[in-house]
Amino acid sequence: MDDLRKEFELDDANGIAPVGNDAAVLADGVAEDTSGIGCHGGVKLSKAAARAAGQGELMDRFEADYPKGPHDQPQSMCPAFGSLRVGLRMRRVATILSGSACCVYGLTFTSHFYGAKRSVGYVPFSSETLVTGKLYEDIVEAVHQMADPEKFDAVVVTNLCVPSASGVPLRMLPREIDGVRIVGIDVPGFGVPTHAEAKDVLSGAMLAYARQEIGEGPVQRPRGGLKDRPTVTLLGEMFPVDPVVIGGMLEPMGLAAGPTVPVREWRELYSALDCAAVAAIHPFYTASIREFQAAGRPIVGSAPVGIDGTDAWLKAIGDSCNVPEAKTNISRNAMRGAIKAALAEHRINGRITLSGYEGSELLVARLLVELGADLRYVGTACPKTPYNREDAEWLAAHGVELRFRASLEQDLAAFQEFKPDLAIGTTPVVQKAKESATPALYFTNLISARPLMGPAGVASLPAVINAAIGNKDRFLTMNAFFEGVGSGDSAGIWENVPEDRSAYRKKFAAKVKQSRNAVDNGESVGC
Repeated sequence: MDDLRKEFELDDANGIAPVGNDAAVLADGVAEDTSGIGCHGGVKLSKAAARAAGQGELMDRFEADYPKGPHDQPQSMCPAFGSLRVGLRMRRVATILSGSACCVYGLTFTSHFYGAKRSVGYVPFSSETLVTGKLYEDIVEAVHQMADPEKFDAVVVTNLCVPSASGVPLRMLPREIDGVRIVGIDVPGFGVPTHAEAKDVLSGAMLAYARQEIGEGPVQRPRGGLKDRPTVTLLGEMFPVDPVVIGGMLEPMGLAAGPTVPVREWRELYSALDCAAVAAIHPFYTASIREFQAAGRPIVGSAPVGIDGTDAWLKAIGDSCNVPEAKTNISRNAMRGAIKAALAEHRINGRITLSGYEGSELLVARLLVELGADLRYVGTACPKTPYNREDAEWLAAHGVELRFRASLEQDLAAFQEFKPDLAIGTTPVVQKAKESATPALYFTNLISARPLMGPAGVASLPAVINAAIGNKDRFLTMNAFFEGVGSGDSAGIWENVPEDRSAYRKKFAAKVKQSRNAVDNGESVGC
């Protein structure tokens, strides 16, 4: 037993780190009687189970904050990856996951693949501990073990699908232990549609906690000290250059760029709340916006992208912060001239379709249109909100088809219909495009991870996009080289070409669909 405990001790460089009474035993998996509950089981069954377990208020909140679209299941990565990344990026914040061992392993692996350099705590469970309530007791013990004020300002505990559906009550955890804040959240795949919105789940919970602390008395100053001007909090993850560019735009107006939410340490939450206005760069942070509104802060939608977007955004910020019109116009005129000059030097020629699940798709789309691209379609996995209405109207006025909560099937249909010179999209869209000898770029790594705001945004996109469009001949050459080798199961060089088994596949797919329907309808529970 001691050897097993040593094997899974907290390690700042590696993987999963179970804590609590049963830390020595990685869960044997989800109990058989709950295996149908979760993101791979029946969505309706999971929701019903959560409500029956006393989570009705939570499910109502999710449905109001993150309305679903044509598909109930996320078609991207596990949503909890978003909230996990937010916690792992923060100084002096520990993270504990409660969920199926396979889910925790996948989330931990992915977080380390994306550069996380600290461990993820894990409280395993079995059917017995889940049903008897022992799992909650184990979580409480794990939190007490982790709550070291010398190491942490806060401990974040996250319920994944099975504990959420089973009603494990993280809301009953102690508010703090020895001065360490305890923040419990639920991020089930059947309640939060995308990992982008899961970032809001944790950010909103932290802002709510910080807002209560502010009401109770003095709080920590920002690490860099207080700003000497009113600030604008930036809501949504951005390329690091963008807040700097925005700060330059705001300076002539007597304003400064405040913290970016999600924040990088706890004390930044106080500075974020202490602002003149909030810029909803990513407009779907519904829980966070609710906390800012409760603090009396005005919310401004869209972002300073392109000439039209930057001009409208600066005016809206000036109006919200009561900046004299003359001072706002100084910045508006300067940006209009700088962006116009940048647009004259940087152009994009070609037809493009665009899709993604980060939340900045509409902003990138506006920039592409102003750069001269023939943009036909934009699909975003995120929802329509009051804070991206102006972006949607602007794109519609420029003849761009726009779909909120777009499904993969809709993104692929748009690619087939518009036959673009370049497809910007998610991994399966990129794969489909390249199979069709069409250049393609993965939105998350190659497009959203670039400056978008002001003149810097105009200069950042054309080079990579024009280079990709120019690769069309290379794709055609590769297609010609591999012509005749077949496709699918018959791809390759064969003495005897494999038989077509499509009829068997269809029969098997029908059985799987029937089984899933039975789970959804509550007729059976299982995989």
